[in-house]
Amino acid sequence: MIILSLQSGTSADGIDVAVVEATTSGDPATPELTLVSRWTRTLDWEPELRARILAYADGESLDAGAHTALTTAIGQGFADAAASAIAECGLEPDLVVSHGQTVFHWVEDGRARGTLQLGEPAWIAEATGAPVLANLRAADIAAGGQGAPLMGLFDAAFFGPAVDVASLNLGGIANLQILRPDGSALAFDTGPANVLIDASVAEHTGGVLGFDRDGALAATGTVHDGVLAALLEHPYLRQASPKSTGRETFTLAIVRNAEATAGVRLELPDLIATLTRYTATSVADALRGSGPEVRTVVASGGGVLNPSLVRELSGALARDGVRLRTSDELGIDPEFKESLLFAFLGFCSWHRIPVSLEHGIARIAGAISPAPNGFTLPAPLDGISRLSLAAVPHPHRRTP
Repeated sequence: MIILSLQSGTSADGIDVAVVEATTSGDPATPELTLVSRWTRTLDWEPELRARILAYADGESLDAGAHTALTTAIGQGFADAAASAIAECGLEPDLVVSHGQTVFHWVEDGRARGTLQLGEPAWIAEATGAPVLANLRAADIAAGGQGAPLMGLFDAAFFGPAVDVASLNLGGIANLQILRPDGSALAFDTGPANVLIDASVAEHTGGVLGFDRDGALAATGTVHDGVLAALLEHPYLRQASPKSTGRETFTLAIVRNAEATAGVRLELPDLIATLTRYTATSVADALRGSGPEVRTVVASGGGVLNPSLVRELSGALARDGVRLRTSDELGIDPEFKESLLFAFLGFCSWHRIPVSLEHGIARIAGAISPAPNGFTLPAPLDGISRLSLAAVPHPHRRTP
């Protein structure tokens, strides 16, 4: 089957679109699943819409009418991206999986209570003629789970049983997936990856820049130990795993408070250098406190394109004898690993396979918006015995 994957991360820096072919082999009840990425693009949000998304995610109040207008506009943005993908790649999807745009992840007393992803899927179904799977996290939260991170589902299926490997995804928030000998994964958010770096760059440049391109700012700055120490006192970092968080927890307010505690106001290069080390240190600390002995961390996400962050991470992990690799060494495009995750999750839900983020909780993820002409579900499967990837050379472009 052909699955079209749509997602926009917590930084809302673009819509990732991937067209993925899913094929099965072996035992019909518990087949081996192979995913082939046929087409990928990242399309920029309209600047005004992106500004509205970030303002809402950062706490701006909206009345019911403004909220409705925003989720409609986001859904239309995803629909346009999907229609463009179909027109360009020439492949008609059997299923669209839309993660939507996260604007809030509600955690209270260490337990996830709810999560909000915007982007009305009916617009996507209308534009593509395909059913759309959305609202992927709610079932796990209702069953008592965290609803995040989802990457552990992909890694447990892809890597299989392991005793010394973890994966790391560096989006707005960083999450670790520590693989277990029984084939499951302990997955949890460690804290910020790029969210504070991006927000600080945008604030200090008046929105002219949105991120630290090539890690250039961090490379020219000097880490301020006092500010770093204050940042590392954030209570989320001391919570036990599994746990989840979002940009509503790691806001610029904690940066200002850390500077006030240290009695300084940092210039932008020094601030970005400090925040880059903050990400690296909090990831290394989380891994060290997770229990199992890990010797290799495989990183993906936009953060691996930042040489300064990769250098800081490599150094922080090496102090514990841990080697950092990137997912492209395993044939997985770091920018589109999450797209493959959502395609995998879509295949599972389409075939009524429950997925488990935590021991004792397994639910079928998401809700389906019908295609304009309806849809017919295939026969259910008992599970997936193995997940593999097949590489097809294709260019990746960022399309404004």
